[in-house]
Parts: sequence; structure tokens; C-alpha cells
Amino acid sequence: MRIAVYVPLLLSLLAPLGARPVSERCEPRLATWLLTASSLILGAASMISLGLLAVTGLIRIPLLAHLGHWSASSAQHTDPAQLSVALIAGLLLGGAAIAAARMLWRRVRTLAAAAMDAACMPTRDGLVVMEDEAPDAYALPGLPGRVVISTGMLHVLDDTENEILLAHERAHLSAHHYAFVALTQLGAAANPLLRPLATAVTYTIERWADENAATAAGDRMRVARTVGKAALAAHRAPALARVAGAALGILGRRGPLASAGPVPRRVAALLAPPLGRHPALTAATAAILTAATLATAEAAHDLHLLLRTVGAWQ
Repeated sequence: MRIAVYVPLLLSLLAPLGARPVSERCEPRLATWLLTASSLILGAASMISLGLLAVTGLIRIPLLAHLGHWSASSAQHTDPAQLSVALIAGLLLGGAAIAAARMLWRRVRTLAAAAMDAACMPTRDGLVVMEDEAPDAYALPGLPGRVVISTGMLHVLDDTENEILLAHERAHLSAHHYAFVALTQLGAAANPLLRPLATAVTYTIERWADENAATAAGDRMRVARTVGKAALAAHRAPALARVAGAALGILGRRGPLASAGPVPRRVAALLAPPLGRHPALTAATAAILTAATLATAEAAHDLHLLLRTVGAWQ
């Protein structure tokens, strides 16, 4: 436990360094899955590590040690962590738990509100046209979801470009991109070091939808032109108010992590050949997550042995 318990925390420092390479070099769908899994696993592993360290401090408290049938005096001699480390870990764990719970509650409320709003919108084939001259388009999660487009956006784009826009927004709904954003933000709430991963996912889901639109249109250059044209039009006029924070749009400007998906990077990616799976980055991500999981399991086992030892010395 002396080393293993700190491994997830150290890996959380290294993981953000790989967020940009994964988002830029891996196929967008794979990149989204890798980043989401990394945020969740490392977020959970770091919280467990903090919990294990906090327990080593709790067993030194005589009252708690008595309830667990442990020897507080022997715990002071055999405990691998300093009391100050255990106390700091406990405070960090409390803060992480509160932040994660608040994030989860907000996301559940937001998605529920989005689903209710989507259910109340009159639609044909899942498309809702809003009377607004400000160019905008976004996907609203629901059962089923809705694609919302302003009349201003319909006027800016031609028929082919509007079909590309629809394909992009429908990709957000069919692939449940809002869930990937919510899960990575949950991991980042539990461990703020992982925020670059959540930021990267808000970019990769846009790239994922762009690639779906390119496949449907059969013309990557036309999709790149549509993305740039829609973004330029929206920049000139204020967009219509969002129905809910769960909305995802072709402009890639949804939520507090909006700076993750700059349009120029997406346009450049569409003008280049499609990305591959990049086995090296995939293997490196898998190795990091495996190391974090095994280290957490090893630390938990070591704590179990510690508790048995201080229990035997009572």
C-alpha cells in the first residue's frame, strides 16, 4: 500500500498530457471512448485511493478503532501513511465526493429537463424549426430527442448544407454524445486533474458527428465548408437561448467547457484523410487504465491485511 495507493493519483497527473494527442490523432469515436473511460476509471481510482489513505487515519482514533475491534496503538506503528497525509486525503475525498454528487445531480436535472422540453416540442421526423433570425442548430436529448434549427440557419445554408447539418445533429442523438460529456465531467468533478480529458471529449464528439456527416454526404470538403460557414454565421449574430445545458450543436459551443472544440481544428481534420485507430495511443491508454485498476486493487488488499494485523494485535 505504501506505493500502490499513490499510483492512481500519479497517473491522474500524467493522463491529461495524453488528452490532446488522443483527441487529435485517434479516430473520433475511439478517442471519445478512450477519454471517457480514462476519466471515469481514473476518477474512481483516485477517490478510492484517497479513501484508503483516509481509513489509515481513522483507525488511529481510539473510539473508531474500538468499534472495528482494532488496536489504535498498533495502528500508529504499522500504518504506512503519515497521519497528516491521511487527514489531507480525507479532506480531499470529502471535497471530491461533494463535487461529484453535485455534478451528477445537475446533469440528471439537466437531462430530465431536456427530455421534458423535447417531448413538448411539436416535430416532424424529429426536426424542430424555431422562428429566430439568429443562425443556430443543436440536438436536444430526449425520448426521443429533437434536432432544433433556427430559421436563420436554414436561410444561411443551402439545401445540401442543411442536410449535412441535420446529419451532424442526428449523430449527436443517435450516439448519445451527451452521455459521454456527462460521464467525463463526472470524472473531472471527482478529480479536477482530469478536466483536460473532459474538455477533449467536447471536441471529439463534435469530430465524431462531423465524420458521420461526411460519411452521409460523401464529401468531406463540403462538410468542412458547412461547419465553417455555420460557425461564421453564428459569430455574426447572437444565438438563440438554449432550452437546456444538455444541448449539443454543430458549433461546438455547449456548456462550461466550450473552448474544447475550436472550429478551425475540425475543418482542418475534415480536409485531411480520415484518422485511424492509432494502436500505440490505444495501447498506452489501456496500459494506464490497467495500471490504475491493479494498483487500486493492490492498495485495497494491503489495507485489508493492515486491518487484520491491527485487529490481531488488539
